[in-house]
Amino acid sequence: MDFLWPRNLWLLLALPLLPVLYLWLLRRPKPALRVSDLGIVRRAAGRAWRRHVPPALIFLALCVLLLGLARPTARLTLPWARTTILLAMDVSLSMRVQDVKPTRMVAAQDAAKTFLQALPPHIEVGLVTFAGSVQVAQRVTLDRPALVSAIDAIQMQTHTAVGSAIVLCLAELFPEQGIDLGAMNFGPQRKGRSLDESGKAQPKEFTPVEPGSYDSAAIILLTDGRRTTGVDTLEAAKMAADRGVRIYVVGLGTPDGHLAVGEGMAIYLQLDEATLREVARLTGGEYHHAGSAEALRSIYQKLGSRVQVQTRETELTALLALLGAVLIVAGASLSVLWFGRVA
Repeated sequence: MDFLWPRNLWLLLALPLLPVLYLWLLRRPKPALRVSDLGIVRRAAGRAWRRHVPPALIFLALCVLLLGLARPTARLTLPWARTTILLAMDVSLSMRVQDVKPTRMVAAQDAAKTFLQALPPHIEVGLVTFAGSVQVAQRVTLDRPALVSAIDAIQMQTHTAVGSAIVLCLAELFPEQGIDLGAMNFGPQRKGRSLDESGKAQPKEFTPVEPGSYDSAAIILLTDGRRTTGVDTLEAAKMAADRGVRIYVVGLGTPDGHLAVGEGMAIYLQLDEATLREVARLTGGEYHHAGSAEALRSIYQKLGSRVQVQTRETELTALLALLGAVLIVAGASLSVLWFGRVA
């Protein structure tokens, strides 16, 4: 358990004074009382423990409320907690081919929109597009219209950097780790430095975890080709596996064909299925081949229902405030019920 305002924990030091004050009040000399029936005295003595219950409940309530003032947080399993999905979409020129009607690109865009509609509204989604270069087309958000606009605004480019897209997704999911795609592409010996690099997190050491164990996020990789530039695809997949992030791979188009376009220029459409299947296997995800728009929509809908979150860092202040209020009401109610007054 951590605390957002740990300085308020000092207030807990005042709590031991309350039992001392309570015992002093009990031992104060009291005026003698005359009673006509000793049976009343015996019955009252037999239930003497009752008078300690309401003060004890009030004391526990104060302990809980003072702890809540420090704003404690903990990792809890909550069914309503959010999860993050990053869509990594191939926007290389081969996506204009029409073996998936009307084109691979249009089919992928339509399927992505259908996927967003099928997702629960509390799931955050981001969009990464890649060809020869990679970019975050839309940062993680709950704003579905903004995502649809980003999908509609996709521009095609040459080449295919599958591995770089995976690395950029990891950099978005783990900004505190300082993952530097530029250094992986060009090496650390760059002489220049941009003005905005001062705010970047420095790379941090981390302990690899079991593949597929990070349930708070997943990557959906949609591509119709093989890597032609950028970070090695399996190297990037190993980075995702070490961080426990699953990658669900969707292969589009014809695995073993080619198409002549324009004046005899050949665009080869062969899917590197062996590598893509290995990406899914390494990370604990799945590989699907979608040869049609209908199959692609079905795959996206399955992925939307499958990715669920289990744990999340949650502030406990509200829960402690509720518990403190319940204890106060219980103590006051018992005092009224047993003694006819709030004491």
